[in-house]
Amino acid sequence: MVGEVMLKVLAERNFPITELILVASEKSVGKKITYSGKEHTVIGLADAVKARPDLAIFSAGGATSLEWAPKFAGVGTTVVDNSSAWRMDPTKKLVVPEINAHQLSREDKIIANPNCSTIQLVMVLAPLHRRYKMKRVVISTYQSVSGTGVKAVRQLENEMAGVQGEMAYPYPINRNALPHCDVFLENGYTKEEMKLAREPQKILDDRTFSLTATAVRIPTAGGHSEAVNVEFYNEFDLSEVRSILKETPGVVVQDNPETNTYPMPVYAHDKDDVFVGRIRRDETQRHTLNMWIVADNLRKGAATNAVQIAEYLVTKSLVGGLTQSHSN
Repeated sequence: MVGEVMLKVLAERNFPITELILVASEKSVGKKITYSGKEHTVIGLADAVKARPDLAIFSAGGATSLEWAPKFAGVGTTVVDNSSAWRMDPTKKLVVPEINAHQLSREDKIIANPNCSTIQLVMVLAPLHRRYKMKRVVISTYQSVSGTGVKAVRQLENEMAGVQGEMAYPYPINRNALPHCDVFLENGYTKEEMKLAREPQKILDDRTFSLTATAVRIPTAGGHSEAVNVEFYNEFDLSEVRSILKETPGVVVQDNPETNTYPMPVYAHDKDDVFVGRIRRDETQRHTLNMWIVADNLRKGAATNAVQIAEYLVTKSLVGGLTQSHSN
């Protein structure tokens, strides 16, 4: 699903492509895909490495990335990887362009794209952390089935239609909520919850604040939502909080209870912005803020963020120029 959206985003943003190489697993080799009016034939990974592309955007799962990203990097290709494989590797950068793209250099050959829920979270937290300094963050997510993939979307559609079909989850998802995103770990948390606890610290390059999360899958077809409680070291003014967020590129404030204005997945669908609302003070303890954050998980949460990284690399001339020297 992310791969399809990546192609859509590349076209929408007029990404500068000299030659497009579409790559998939062996079972999809030979498949024809049309991009910008031109038909392309899907090739395998080994043939793609031989082509020595300047840039490779991966959305193929962790095991594939662990095996193949180093092979591409070895021939001079810069890899932007959408899996969890490299995110917490201390030698790899974890990038949300609006926050930390400036850290990238030509030497970064494998660049990690954060978890979808992490991206929308840090887009809102980063400017507030700079101003008030975060102490502790408590997150509850309400994640769409599209975050699991096509099989989960089909499960929801089948259940809504009363049709028996293949199950992506251990239980029905229609008219239900599953407190179970990704696999459970020994500490009782899921991998998704631990990504939310660890990735923001790396992106913001700061481990002085802590995060804890509960991730829940709900029967929406697209868009992730998050209830976020943030304790700061410093006092804040609500009007200033709204002003800071309104001035943050890529963030849209939807926050007017009088008109029932607040973020919802239906508003975020097919958009690249991160939406924030229900901004209010936690009245139970000092220096603490409550917010509601929503984004399209397939776009800013995955495809768009990866393409934005690629755009930064091209704009700053951090890719290319190595391919020719290898072919010589």
